[in-house]
Amino acid sequence: MSLRFAPLVPTVRAGALLALAAPVALVIGATRPEAWIVAPIAGLVVLALVFVDALLAGRLENFRVTVPSDVEVGAEAALEAGVDLRGGRPSRVDVALACDPRLVAGGRANFALEKRDSSAEAGWHGQSLFRPSRRGTGKVSGTWLRWTGPLGLGARQIAGDLDEDVRVWPNISAVRSPALQILLKNAQFGLLARRIRGEGTQFESLAEYEPGMDRRRIDWKSSARHVHLYAKEYETERNNQIVFAFDCGQSMCEPVDGMPRLDRAVSAALATGYVALKGGDRVALFGFASRPEVSTPFIAASRDFFRLQRAAAGLEYRSEEPNFTLALATLAARLERRSLIVVFSEFADPTSAQLMIESIGRLVARHLVLFVSIADEELEGISAASPDDMETLSMAVSADSLLRQRELVTRQLRQMGVEVIEAPHGAIGTRLIDAYLAIKRSGAIG
Repeated sequence: MSLRFAPLVPTVRAGALLALAAPVALVIGATRPEAWIVAPIAGLVVLALVFVDALLAGRLENFRVTVPSDVEVGAEAALEAGVDLRGGRPSRVDVALACDPRLVAGGRANFALEKRDSSAEAGWHGQSLFRPSRRGTGKVSGTWLRWTGPLGLGARQIAGDLDEDVRVWPNISAVRSPALQILLKNAQFGLLARRIRGEGTQFESLAEYEPGMDRRRIDWKSSARHVHLYAKEYETERNNQIVFAFDCGQSMCEPVDGMPRLDRAVSAALATGYVALKGGDRVALFGFASRPEVSTPFIAASRDFFRLQRAAAGLEYRSEEPNFTLALATLAARLERRSLIVVFSEFADPTSAQLMIESIGRLVARHLVLFVSIADEELEGISAASPDDMETLSMAVSADSLLRQRELVTRQLRQMGVEVIEAPHGAIGTRLIDAYLAIKRSGAIG
């Protein structure tokens, strides 16, 4: 870090004292004209105190800034700073960092440092917590340090150049959550390298019927031959292909609770992809806007999950309308056998929604399609608002019309045989995992 020394500077308190000198000078000039010299002397005294106070603040021995190299979008991280001062008694130490707006709103992080102990030679330390709002690489490019003297009138200030990169990755906190780990431990597939019996559609063997088994599995012919109840057992399907297809267009880049819809979708997809890899299935990612942009090979082992996370980090935010016809036709041509295709998308108007429906309809003939959309809670709140005035009423009518259009689109998708998930952003991940497990148990992919 290269530092540039700046001259001694007055504080806000010193500026307030100098500002008060002006009306005092007017009062003295009006009542005692011969005492006018008092006002400029008072101003000079304040300036002298500013200079002396800045010198009493001490000198800088060491200044360090710690920037995390890798963080997850929406996850809390910290920018830290430490300062060692000698030869003075500073009353306050402040740091400001110039950051990429995707790291800190407004592009600037301001925070005060605290003394580690009460000794005069003690160091100062502080941190600023932040939550990245978008994926990508953000820079911390500059820093400012100011330490104030004991009177709070004068300060010393330096500026420095930084060149620190912060890589913002997709959020996979759901993968690390205890709830998901318990689900995987209790699941009937994925952790043991053996054939799992009891669920699925592929016939495995016969077993003696026990209380609690599904009575629809009883093999009546075999039971009649052996004069004993026998039930069919099935093998859970494995090696299915699951493709997560992301619309990276303008609608998916709109924020939901401070994070773009695309990043909410990526987090849900990665959590479900991790479950699928543990269950012995193969997972791939596909991203598109006006044209296909990201297409990964199928990942078959959970130890390669990081490859999915890295590919998801490469999904760009595009301020353009998606081309569903080109993107989904490209995806369909790539798939050689029946797969589960999970499409994450949004639609802003009936025209774009109709093009999306037509493109998805061509996939349904050969593949199983799952459409995922994040519920627009803001729109629902406007629609449900009490119509106290004409403006609120007009907004509620417009919001209700948009919600009806969304409902019409989801109804059309369901009529085509597409399973639709529409849920708040906080529940979209669990809903998607539940839907995947239900589809896997039913054997609908293979």
